[in-house]
Amino acid sequence: MIAVIDYKAGNAPSVLSAIKHIGMEANAKLVNNPSELKNASHIILPGVGAAKATMQSLHEVGFIEILNKFVLEKGVLFLGICIGMQILFNHSDEDDAECLGWLSGNVVRFDSAKVKVPQIGWNKTRFIRDTLMSKNGEEDYFYFVNSYHVETSDNSIVMSMTEYDGDFVSSVNYKNIFGTQFHVEKSGEAGLALLKRFLG
Repeated sequence: MIAVIDYKAGNAPSVLSAIKHIGMEANAKLVNNPSELKNASHIILPGVGAAKATMQSLHEVGFIEILNKFVLEKGVLFLGICIGMQILFNHSDEDDAECLGWLSGNVVRFDSAKVKVPQIGWNKTRFIRDTLMSKNGEEDYFYFVNSYHVETSDNSIVMSMTEYDGDFVSSVNYKNIFGTQFHVEKSGEAGLALLKRFLG
């Protein structure tokens, strides 16, 4: 079962719609109760808005503990989208938020003196690793809406880079954990192709 976590800081219906486009809706479900994750083969955490609000929402509904169990301990495939990727790391400068800490790094704001913040629109992304979702050397345009981005010293987890006030990390992968700063569900055929690879 493909579990799309539906919580008040997310945009789960848009992700479910994208899954329908690739013909996998029969195996997908919006999930708003942690107990519903027990049969999940894939977990998707979409997100819009702020990191702190996302973490608070996940805490309130009781998802944090169960996500740690299923993703970190059981190795269920996980995809975090936009804020869903940012909270994989240790800390976000946005509202001084403590995040999940699954991956090493922090989330920082783009320099508004140099570029328009937030970044809104299509941007070219370069994939630099072969993973379940990506192929080294691929390039395509994806849709972004972000004021913040990940900084990590662990280059081994970086899946793609995108240029905006210099290169920034636009997707990551560590074992069964994937994250995309761009919105796969709003990125047309390129985004649907990545989603299909992730879902198998």
